[in-house]
Amino acid sequence: MIRKADIRGTANIKQGLNRLRKKSEGDANSAKLDGQGLWGNPPKIDPNELKNRTLTNLYNKRPEWLANAHRDLDEAVFAAYGWPADLTKEEILARLLKLNHERAGAA
Repeated sequence: MIRKADIRGTANIKQGLNRLRKKSEGDANSAKLDGQGLWGNPPKIDPNELKNRTLTNLYNKRPEWLANAHRDLDEAVFAAYGWPADLTKEEILARLLKLNHERAGAA
């Protein structure tokens, strides 16, 4: 079960991710997110460079700010479920399947 007290943690992470998104879409004077420039669509960007700004390329480059944002979100979700943060993918899937079966049986 998700613990209501820990949902605030996910809300804080959501606000942080929104701030990162806004910075990445900000103007050229905005703070740089990864030391290599902004990811979004700042004014006066070279159209050839703009063509390369896709989600696929962003995730392939995996800048530190994005990796940190995903780690923080994962930790907040684990806390909301009352799970340890060091679960393997297999353990996560097993727990989610168990929750799904519990909820399906309670319906």
